[in-house]
Amino acid sequence: MKNDIGAKLKGNTLRVYVYVLKNRRVGVREVQRSLKFSNPSLALYHLNKLKELGLVKEDNGEYEVVSEVKVDVLRDFLRVGTLLVPRFVMYAVFFTVLTAYLAIVSFQAYYMVPIVYWLLALLVISTIIFWYEALYAWFSAPPT
Repeated sequence: MKNDIGAKLKGNTLRVYVYVLKNRRVGVREVQRSLKFSNPSLALYHLNKLKELGLVKEDNGEYEVVSEVKVDVLRDFLRVGTLLVPRFVMYAVFFTVLTAYLAIVSFQAYYMVPIVYWLLALLVISTIIFWYEALYAWFSAPPT
């Protein structure tokens, strides 16, 4: 079933799904205008396709997400309210805070142990890698 959804959730259908994820409840015209579709029937087609897959439901002409699936590039994202945030942002923030704390504490000490320099260097490299991955995931998100 999940492979079937992954195969059908591509292109404009994926864009519509991400738009509905971000905006909770949407109408056909809203989707058409926001995603710059040529006419409302194209937006309705993709919304109905999502409805057939069991991902959205219709209530008085408005569509909302029923079940959330992680397919394609959405695997790298967490949903925080209406935001889609790359998973690596959490790790990047953690390593940034840890690196800053260790740097401040170690430079205030009267003596420096060489292992602290190595640990600090490792934390700086880890922080850079996590921020790179977070930004890469952010820019690879499907456009809405």
